[in-house]
Amino acid sequence: MRIFLVAPRRGNSHDGESQKGAEFFRIPPIGLLNVAAITPDDIEVQILDENVRDLTYDDLPDLVGVSVMTASALQAYGIADRFRELGVPVVLGGTHVSLMTGEGLEHADAIVVGEAEGAWEQLVEDFRKNGKAGLKKTYKLDEVPDLAKVPFPRLELARDAKDYLFTNLFNITRGCPHDCSFCSVTQLLGRKVRYRPVKDVVDHIKETLEIHKKREGKLRLQDRLFIFVDDNIMANKRYAKELFRALIPFKIMWISQTSINSAYDDELIDLAAQSGCKGVFIGFESVSKASLKEIGKSQNDIDFYKTGVKKFHKKGIFVEGAFIFGFDYDEPDVFQETVKYVNEMHLDGVQYTILTPLPGTSFYEKIEKEGRFLDRNWSHYDCTYPVYRPEKMSAETLQQGLFWAYKSTYSFKGILKRTFTSLFDRRWKFFVLILAFNIGYRRAFQYMFEEAVNPAMNLVGRKSGYSLT
Repeated sequence: MRIFLVAPRRGNSHDGESQKGAEFFRIPPIGLLNVAAITPDDIEVQILDENVRDLTYDDLPDLVGVSVMTASALQAYGIADRFRELGVPVVLGGTHVSLMTGEGLEHADAIVVGEAEGAWEQLVEDFRKNGKAGLKKTYKLDEVPDLAKVPFPRLELARDAKDYLFTNLFNITRGCPHDCSFCSVTQLLGRKVRYRPVKDVVDHIKETLEIHKKREGKLRLQDRLFIFVDDNIMANKRYAKELFRALIPFKIMWISQTSINSAYDDELIDLAAQSGCKGVFIGFESVSKASLKEIGKSQNDIDFYKTGVKKFHKKGIFVEGAFIFGFDYDEPDVFQETVKYVNEMHLDGVQYTILTPLPGTSFYEKIEKEGRFLDRNWSHYDCTYPVYRPEKMSAETLQQGLFWAYKSTYSFKGILKRTFTSLFDRRWKFFVLILAFNIGYRRAFQYMFEEAVNPAMNLVGRKSGYSLT
């Protein structure tokens, strides 16, 4: 029996051109690797990632599973429809169809709702017994999986492909204690954070290092870098400290996501650095207290942002910050104010997005109730399009404001200023890393820059006093 697990091309391509340069940040589809890990050993599993190469339909499996995020939903449905036309049963899973089950069932023989562990195994067993006729419409567990019993992803399926810059990635925790209005994490994974036993994490890292050493004859730099795909790896400080202490002897390097509030605990940041933490992704979201309160993230203290970043930098930890535009309190000057504050924070990398009402979130319900949706095309729900009507600016201003912020931040002048700041912070080793990261980001968003400098799209530049050209 053979199963294809498909990752559809991501929907953040306005005309296909904006995908150029994205390969710099390409990582394997971790959700599908998790599904592969819980598939019975006697079943042949193949990962097909459209972000790596085009999908063909010449070689057909017995069953197809497709991962569906909102921005890739239309692409995923097209893939599912094609396989079904060819007589292959299709299962859909992932964030979007878990929250839009009725829509998903129009394109699938079955849907896995929520986390796959437990539900996928039952689905496969039903298919073994009676084929397509044995499948139920939906599969969902009543309880969330115990991470102590969840296997680690089958990373060898990505490693052998040699299509990704880094392949050492897995989640250590699931769930998030916060409940931001724009985020669907708590809807799917819950507010109670679950953890893998520290011993299991350490054993897996040790095994992974041994595999690399055996394959390559020695450990290369990229073999020692791990990406922990957690929503907030330091949410439970006691657990995080135990984990970091256990990781110190292995001399690995790792990056993950956390909250700026973790910087209040000096011991926590120190242990993170000792354990090999080289970078963190932090959702600052806004430089407006009113906006943070609006989305339910009032735990973020804007007055602590600069101090917190400085604490990470002092320990040699790279900080990429994320900011969102389009809150009800945002006016056209928010772009200028945010970029100015970003520069003052001395962030090493920056991500800007447009607030997007994703299905299943309270923000989606709010926009629906207020009748403010402008666009229901799921491929536009990639956080770079305004798909709803903002309160205090036009949708066009919001769109071009995003472009302006990226262009200003990732201009060559902005990159050089950010890179040389690392020297003043006495982080000499980070000079090349920060430069490479920023150039990679500039390349990935080159199409966005080119669209932003179109003279016909200078609305934000004119209103803020800044020119996009």
